[in-house]
Amino acid sequence: MVLDEHLIYEILSVVEEIPRGRVATYGQIARLIGRERNARLIGKVLSMAENYGNYPCHRVVNHAGRPAPFFYEQEARLREEGVAFLPNGNVDLKRYQWTP
Repeated sequence: MVLDEHLIYEILSVVEEIPRGRVATYGQIARLIGRERNARLIGKVLSMAENYGNYPCHRVVNHAGRPAPFFYEQEARLREEGVAFLPNGNVDLKRYQWTP
């Protein structure tokens, strides 16, 4: 998989659409750009998104609603937007998942 700037900006443009107080999953973003089996690619791009501008990457969680490892401020930023977490530390996707 070649990681070119067109693909990077395609991913980031979807992330940019996630509204405040909502989350999307890596797999959901992969499906939206037509790369259903490339959820890890989404994570890779988000890990370097700061090189391309200011995107709300904190609004992206894994398929279970778990925040990204080592993204320590992610939970606090989501809570500031009104996103609640379940007792297991995951976002309640039934309540907060973005539906484009």
